[in-house]
Amino acid sequence: MPILDQVCRILRATLGLGARPLEQQTLLLGSLPELDSMAVVNLIVALEEQFGFTVEDDEISASHFATVGSLTSFVEGKLT
Repeated sequence: MPILDQVCRILRATLGLGARPLEQQTLLLGSLPELDSMAVVNLIVALEEQFGFTVEDDEISASHFATVGSLTSFVEGKLT
């Protein structure tokens, strides 16, 4: 399964978005009320578990959570 699809699946499950359409340009932080500070923590944990990497505190940036595409790029960067 492509990383984008996996990220979308994790977003839907973690934020309770159901079948809401998500694309690379879908805005996240500041646009989805479900994505509050606690949800960011839960999302990071879910990404770490799914992909087997660790996100350090100094790696967390609002820019990574701006869009589905920026979050996917962050995940891809962690995997390389």
